[in-house]
Amino acid sequence: MRIDAGILKNMLVSGANALDNNKEAINNMNVFPVPDGDTGINMTLTLGAVRKMSGEYSAVNTLSADAASAVLRSARGNSGAILSLFFRGLAKAWKHSETVGTEELAKGFRRGCDEAYRAVMKPSEGTILTVMRRSAEEAEAALERGEYSDDTLPEFLEFIISKAQESLDDTPKMLPILKEVGVVDAGGCGFVTVLNGMMTALNGNPVALLAKEETIAAADFSEFDTADITFPYCTECVTEKFPEFEGEGHARELHELLGAIGDSVVFIEDEKIIKLHVHTDHPGRVIEKAGEYGMLVTVKIENMRNQHSELVAKEAEVEEKVASPDNAYGFVSVCMGNGISDTFRDLGVDTVIHGGQTMNPSTQDIIDGVRKTPAKTVFVLPNNKNIYMVAEQASKLVKDRKVVVMNTKSVPQGISAMIAFNPEGELEENLEAMNAAIASVTSMSITQAVRNTTLEGEKIKNGQMLGLMNGAIECVANDTKECLDMLSEKMTDASFITLFYGADVSDEEAAAAENAIRQAHADAEVTLINGGQPLYDYIISVE
Repeated sequence: MRIDAGILKNMLVSGANALDNNKEAINNMNVFPVPDGDTGINMTLTLGAVRKMSGEYSAVNTLSADAASAVLRSARGNSGAILSLFFRGLAKAWKHSETVGTEELAKGFRRGCDEAYRAVMKPSEGTILTVMRRSAEEAEAALERGEYSDDTLPEFLEFIISKAQESLDDTPKMLPILKEVGVVDAGGCGFVTVLNGMMTALNGNPVALLAKEETIAAADFSEFDTADITFPYCTECVTEKFPEFEGEGHARELHELLGAIGDSVVFIEDEKIIKLHVHTDHPGRVIEKAGEYGMLVTVKIENMRNQHSELVAKEAEVEEKVASPDNAYGFVSVCMGNGISDTFRDLGVDTVIHGGQTMNPSTQDIIDGVRKTPAKTVFVLPNNKNIYMVAEQASKLVKDRKVVVMNTKSVPQGISAMIAFNPEGELEENLEAMNAAIASVTSMSITQAVRNTTLEGEKIKNGQMLGLMNGAIECVANDTKECLDMLSEKMTDASFITLFYGADVSDEEAAAAENAIRQAHADAEVTLINGGQPLYDYIISVE
């Protein structure tokens, strides 16, 4: 048996469907209890591009090339980028193949693994990369032993998947943090899920998509005024009840809260779960209250005003998507929150891409942002460690201007880079100054734990406040003020402190926080800005 284009197309779609059906379970494998557990979503949005491919293919090489391109442009997050690179490796290995047998399959896994590893600066054992590498190694070794031929191709793929599963099961042994929390690597799990979906299609039983996709005609958003959106945050979550709240009618207070602070309320409560939807000014209050009744399984918060403005802008720019590179330098910044976006624009950013935690932009989103920027050299500020790889892949696909991706892992790092930029300077001089600025700033933030866990021996309860410093959990507190006080103690020798307060923090609370920081750091210049970001009560820059 050999895999032809028709079989491969079914396998790809089946793999994407399997990933989509299991995305929430993969999301919940996120090690840290912060609201950015979106590995499953990122991988699903990445591979889901194959479902949109139309047309008939007569050969594997043309199909795999088009699929790799579509997946790469849809890639989101580190896990999505790595998955897209694996499929790009398959396409390169099958460049001259009309059909695929066991030898081509093994070569594809090897090339896919190599492409993924090449893009990661410091690969860690116990991740999706390990699962890919061991799969490739076992496939090559099995062929060398003469154990499989084209006649036993399905058995060969089953063998590869079994080795991938073994490797996935071993990830907690390689990464202590996985063992401590009691999960396997989320990206690796997503990869194995894809392979299993492809396997079922090869056996004639492709995976069906459980969530129905509906296609509707596009609306004309320009006729609607953004100001008419009373409550900006579309907030949804699913809560798995604690035992004491099982049964119906135990969450009346939560239901009443939704009606008091928002509209468009949908509230479903059954024996074991609560599912809600509300448009509100205070998404944090909704999530915090829901967390009192059980474990948060899924959380989604979207700024409808921003989304509407972007849709209107896209409609207006249909004819003008590519800006002429008239200027020497330009900037693209990824960030969330109107105040933070305005700050980047004030510092000289040309194009802002709305995204960050739980909302990673795709490769194509970043390409579009770069092409809208009227400059010969465009700097991209990802401002999030999970967006950097996608930005790097995007930079390689832009041919009409130079793209430089700065390794900014946080908003404070991105702002520091912008401040250090000299529009009259040479490229190398600016890179040196901007990288030095990125290294000099300390990034802090405060967010809410979305589930119970134990990290480094410390128990963290769902709903507690987490203080993060340079991306790592530094402290755990029972309320935001206590958490801010604990982080303040870490702001030693600070000269400049900037607090961006989030959408769920009142002006009065923010002013009190600013006053506390001023009193604790009398020699520092303290600036308070309404960032408007969801999920994070404060994002803090310390220099």
